[in-house]
Amino acid sequence: MSRPGQRWNRRRARALLRHSGPTSLLFRRRLALIGGAVLVGLAALAFAWAADEATEAFHRLATANRWLPLLLTPLGFAALAWITRSVAPFAGGSGIPQVIAATQLPEKVGRCLVDLRMALLKVVLTIAGLLVGASVGREGPTVQISAAILARVHALLNVPLRASVMVAGGAAGVAAAFNTPLAGIAFAIEELASAYEQRMTLLVITAVIISGMVSLGVAGDYVYFGAVAAHLPLQSAVPIALLAGLLGGMSGGLFARLALDAATARNRMTDWMRAHPVLFAGGCGLLVAAIGVATGLTWGTSYAPARTMIAGGDQPLWFAPAKFLSTLATSVSGIPGGIFAPSLATGAGFGNLLRWIFPGEPASAVVLLGMVAYFTGVVRAPLTAVIIISETTGSRGFMLPLLGAALVADASAQIFCRERLYHGLSRNFLERAKAAEANR
Repeated sequence: MSRPGQRWNRRRARALLRHSGPTSLLFRRRLALIGGAVLVGLAALAFAWAADEATEAFHRLATANRWLPLLLTPLGFAALAWITRSVAPFAGGSGIPQVIAATQLPEKVGRCLVDLRMALLKVVLTIAGLLVGASVGREGPTVQISAAILARVHALLNVPLRASVMVAGGAAGVAAAFNTPLAGIAFAIEELASAYEQRMTLLVITAVIISGMVSLGVAGDYVYFGAVAAHLPLQSAVPIALLAGLLGGMSGGLFARLALDAATARNRMTDWMRAHPVLFAGGCGLLVAAIGVATGLTWGTSYAPARTMIAGGDQPLWFAPAKFLSTLATSVSGIPGGIFAPSLATGAGFGNLLRWIFPGEPASAVVLLGMVAYFTGVVRAPLTAVIIISETTGSRGFMLPLLGAALVADASAQIFCRERLYHGLSRNFLERAKAAEANR
């Protein structure tokens, strides 16, 4: 006959097993987060490798036949726009607005925006865009695929999907895409989350650390743009940061305004664009091809010229406006692909213009200030911009001037665009997701 203490211990063990055992919701929730974050890190690395291969393949093709992109790129844009509209209407554009929209919708409605099959198709279409010379990046699509992976893992383990889980997935995607864990956390708080919650922050940090460890273990400890020893004396840093923040913020704000108007404004031109999306995408592709053929520098992410400028090397002064137009044309065409990396490259080009105004100052430092200012003007997330640039260039000792330029840029961007780009674009996906659910 068992004693009362033994019976009490058995009841306690059974209660603990129900609460935290392998079949419990708590255990499955933790397994979904940890397992999903591991998959996010691996998926981000695979996507990065495929995107780099596609970029190199296009560069070899464009080098072998300089004029071929004038045919290939417009046809590629048109084909990608048709496939996106026909097969994956929620795969167009960056991917970040989709995740923002999904966090504001009920689970059943929001799942269509972070559906794994659609996100995988988005990856394929983004790689195809790089294969035809589109000025796109993989970071925005990585955010969407990361949120989709976590959503699918939660569904497989029968765990309710919370908005904080999608925020964590998107943050982990940014961290793994750039190898920048702190930027992933900052991005989640500034862009993806509408409010600061302790529980959500813990999820974000956990997912970011796990996906970052996977990326670090597989790809090694690398710095995206290479380590840059940027520095400026205070008497130089203040005027350069102020001017960079003012001009860079307005330039980035102008990009955001034009991109938002193309997506949301109602006038004769935008009505024609929406009535003839494939033809319009082909026209955007022709513009991208013309700029690329004329310059040879604006294809894809433009990582190489950006890296040269960040390291203090010379590039033509017209690179910034050329990359601005190429990225804008790609963005408004509606094909899948992000603007993170192309905007960083445009920002480096803008910093290169500032070198002409401040010829006696350290080139790398001036370029980084222009870079953070323009990027902040586009995305309106100054903390994320500062941390991304400091982590991708190893210039952590230069964060104070970068932050000053970013804060000025965030304010000056509102001269052209008061609304934040990703949040403005997310409204379209909110409405379309609700309409799709209502028609089921």
